[in-house]
Amino acid sequence: MIYRSTRDASVRVKSATAISQGISADGGLFVPESIPTLDAEDFTLLKKLDYIGRAKLVLKKYLDDFTDEELDYCVNGAYKGTFDNDMPAPLHKLEDGKYVLELWHGPTCAFKDLALQLLPFLLTTAAKKVGKGKSVILVATSGDTGKAALEGFCDVPDTEIIVFYPNNGVSPMQKLQMNTQKGENVYVCAINGNFDDAQSGVKNIFTDNELKARLNASGMEFSSANSINWGRLVPQIVYYVSAYCDLLNMGESLDDGFNVVVPTGNFGNILAAFYAKCMGVPIAKLVCASNANNVLTDFINTGVYDRNRRFYTTVSPSMDILISSNLERMVYHLCGNDSEKTAELQRELAETGRYTLDAELLKKLKELYFGGCCDDSETLKTIKKVYDGKKYLSDTHTAVALNVTDKYTAETNDGRVTVIASTASPYKFSASVLKAVAPEMCSDAEFEMVEHLSSITGTNVPAPISALKNAVPRFENVCEKQDMADVVLKVLGI
Repeated sequence: MIYRSTRDASVRVKSATAISQGISADGGLFVPESIPTLDAEDFTLLKKLDYIGRAKLVLKKYLDDFTDEELDYCVNGAYKGTFDNDMPAPLHKLEDGKYVLELWHGPTCAFKDLALQLLPFLLTTAAKKVGKGKSVILVATSGDTGKAALEGFCDVPDTEIIVFYPNNGVSPMQKLQMNTQKGENVYVCAINGNFDDAQSGVKNIFTDNELKARLNASGMEFSSANSINWGRLVPQIVYYVSAYCDLLNMGESLDDGFNVVVPTGNFGNILAAFYAKCMGVPIAKLVCASNANNVLTDFINTGVYDRNRRFYTTVSPSMDILISSNLERMVYHLCGNDSEKTAELQRELAETGRYTLDAELLKKLKELYFGGCCDDSETLKTIKKVYDGKKYLSDTHTAVALNVTDKYTAETNDGRVTVIASTASPYKFSASVLKAVAPEMCSDAEFEMVEHLSSITGTNVPAPISALKNAVPRFENVCEKQDMADVVLKVLGI
């Protein structure tokens, strides 16, 4: 399996290099030269396997320069004994034909755990294979990636991890999770700016040759735990393959395929579903659900990607994004793996803040995706509606997906089985969820609201959330967005 850059066709590397490097030197993202497929024999076997077995089979298709022993080490290390009931991605039947894929049963109660428990094993194994020294992991986060990355890389040998997040752009619980993180190799810093500022800052550091030279002189090299890193994205493909197997095992007839709905900000999670579809999972429609920051909805409907718009701070902060970095991979595939065209569009985006797909590419995009969005008011109403009607408590991001699912069905009359990706525990956003189901019980005390939410709904508070109640913050640093590189150099002492 060879990986290429989305911006330079001459780049050809194996997966170990793609994972250890994180991003191509030209600023492009690594993509597989060809997408592997799963045949009927593979699916017959996959249906019988547990999640660990399924992960090994799928990952081997993409990471064929890893030995079987190396993959066993990575996958078992990530998933054995780490998730509730050893079931990383269970399906919950909401009603006939509608399932919720719960991706938040890991150590940080968010879907990022499915990838970020595995990435440290993949990255350290890859670094040894390519003869790389200490890895410096830089992360920009809108809330969930940061904590999941910190947890995954905590005290991992030969790694340092530095996380940047928007100071006023994450939930109180997300902020507490990050700022109380233990570990000798971790550092957390807020920035005065939004997630797009943090993400742009990290990408600028990655492509700064002077900074890279200073790191190399000290025996270090940058890498990423964001989904720009292929090693972050490839584990996410597994849970869509697994969901299909579970649907079959539950007796669903999927001759006409099924739909997948994903609450989306940076486009990584829904892109993983696209790769699963290309592998042979019979996904019919990919439904992209956005909050008020609906740049992706507009892109899917019009072919115009335009980040020159108002930025909203919402109750679903992990989706408060206007620059969806993983969209570059999707555009590359839409363009027939044309790196020159992709690079041209990315230059246009960098220079003007927008680009436009031609009519042919827009047609391809709309055949694959449906784009929908909802605002905060609709999000809270959906949480209450689903809880009152189904006794199912969802977080704010999952509620966006549930709302857009209804909009898609109403608009298309598509009656296919639907899988909705649930990306976080409702307790990570207790204030907003409590406001939806029992607004009279809201207060300024975060853990008082957690307890009220549990009492009212009869749901259990996840242990990782309960453990934060008396935790003392270690990190209370804030920097300007233009000073991120200086923070990195200071933390590394170079």
